[in-house]
Formats: sequence, structure tokens, C-alpha cells
Amino acid sequence: MITALFSASNSNWDKFSLALREAFSSAGLEVDLTREADPSDVDYIIYAPNSTLQDFTPFTNLKGVLSLWAGVESAVNNPTLTVPFTRMVSDGLSEGMVEWCVGHVLRHHLGMDRDICRGDAVWDPVIPPLARDRPVTILGLGALGQAVAEALIALNFPVTGWSRSLKEIDGVTCLSGNAGLAEALKDAEIVVLLLPMTPQTENVLDADRLSLLARGAFVINPGRGPLIDDEALVSALDLGQVAHATLDVFRVEPLPEDHPFWAHPQVTVTPHIASDTRADTAAAVIAENIRRGEAGEPFLHLVDRKAGY
Repeated sequence: MITALFSASNSNWDKFSLALREAFSSAGLEVDLTREADPSDVDYIIYAPNSTLQDFTPFTNLKGVLSLWAGVESAVNNPTLTVPFTRMVSDGLSEGMVEWCVGHVLRHHLGMDRDICRGDAVWDPVIPPLARDRPVTILGLGALGQAVAEALIALNFPVTGWSRSLKEIDGVTCLSGNAGLAEALKDAEIVVLLLPMTPQTENVLDADRLSLLARGAFVINPGRGPLIDDEALVSALDLGQVAHATLDVFRVEPLPEDHPFWAHPQVTVTPHIASDTRADTAAAVIAENIRRGEAGEPFLHLVDRKAGY
């Protein structure tokens, strides 16, 4: 019998326990899924990085820690976490992120707020450009960034993508490095941030880089709050360099009530809902990784500790 310790919140337990058991059964695995166990008996930990479990040293027979989150920056440098550590990549996460990003790209591209939020009786037709005439830049071409890029290409947007290491994606102008970042941002009309949070990506969108965008550009951030210099963004909004920012993630969450983003007329705040780990698709990934661990096969989506994601 395999012992899998579920180390996450009560709400996550309610959401995932049945789906995990069904996934284990479908994979032919006999797993004791539990919230409490003798640490020496635990084979795998199904983990949310905000769990109260932060010291892994008692788990002397641990084979792997399997994160429920796509982002692992809060746990990747934990010195007690020495076993293989995986991040969550699943169809549900990708589909949710694609839908949220494409929805907000189209919202800003089509100028939907102009009419949806209209408070007067003015007949004022404004025809948007076609998608093919609206360049979009995606910062971050991991699983989520690539999925968003492919969806936007299907809608005929010209897409430029930037990543730490150079990627090759059909239909995407892929760039890397500092010079590539400047090129990716220059004259971009819509920027979507999907980078992981690392020391190298903090404030990647600062005052200098915001100045590279086409005047009146739109910034969409469902990635990580610290990717953007908050003060620089507010200044760019006030000056008209950025027309609107749609932000789903923040340096402090929940976003404090006195933060200027709440009151700014050109900022949309959404409460970290761009995508979520869906129980059914995530459970299948967890089950497959436990099957792989038991079979001595490589884990899926293993965290690169040097890269930080």
C-alpha cells in the first residue's frame, strides 16, 4: 500500500479527496490517501506550498512532493525539501488561463468597456482594428504561455513571445535575452505576463520597459504580482502610456484596501481567479506521477531548482 499525505487546506481536501481516489483507482494504484500519518510511513506528499508543513526532515522514506500549484517559488528553496518536487501542469489549469487571458485580450482589443460601461446616451461608434493588426506580446512561454499564444494565433493576432531560454513555437516570434525582451516589448499594444516569479523576473515590467510599449497599450497580468513595478505602472497609466491594466495577481494578497489599484479608473482588479487547479484534471496528473514514482520512471513537471520553477 502506498501512503500519500495530503498537505493542503480543508477546502482543498473537500475539493480533491474524491477526485484523487477516483484517479488512483483508474490508474490501478492502491493508495492510502490521508491527512495524518507517521512521517516515516509517507511515500508521497500532495502539497500546497502555503501548507503548514514546511519541515520535510521527518519524512525519511519520502519519494516525492507533488505540488497542487503551478507556482512553486515559495517552496523551491526550502532546504529540507530534498526529494523530487513537481509543479502542477494540467489541462484544467491551461484551459482556465487561456479562457481568462483571451477574454481580457479581446475585451481590450475590441474596446468593450467603452459600450458596456457607458453611462450616457451618446451614439458614438468606434470600429476596432482586426486582430491581425493588433500585436500581442506574451512574457513567459511555459505551458501556460504557450497555450495562450496558440489560442491568440488561432484568432489571427500576431504574437511575440519572450522567455528566459529561447523557444520554438509555430506561428510565434520567439525571443530571449535582454535584447530580445526589449524587442518583444517595443510597440506592443497588448502585453500578457505569464512568467514565473524568480529574482530575475521581479519588476521585469519597470518604467523603462513600460516606455517601450506602444502609447495607449494594455497590460494584462495573471502571472505573478512582483513581475510589475507597481509605482511605475500607476505612473504610466496616469501619463497615458498605458491605457488600462487588468491585474489578477499582486505583491500582497488580498490586495490591501488602500492600494491605489483599487481606486484607479484605468485598473481592473480580479481576485486571483485567472486560473485554478481543477480537481479532476489535477488528480490525474498526481496519480500519473505516483505511478511513475512506483515504476522508477521520471516524474512529470519536475521543478528545476536552479531556475526556480
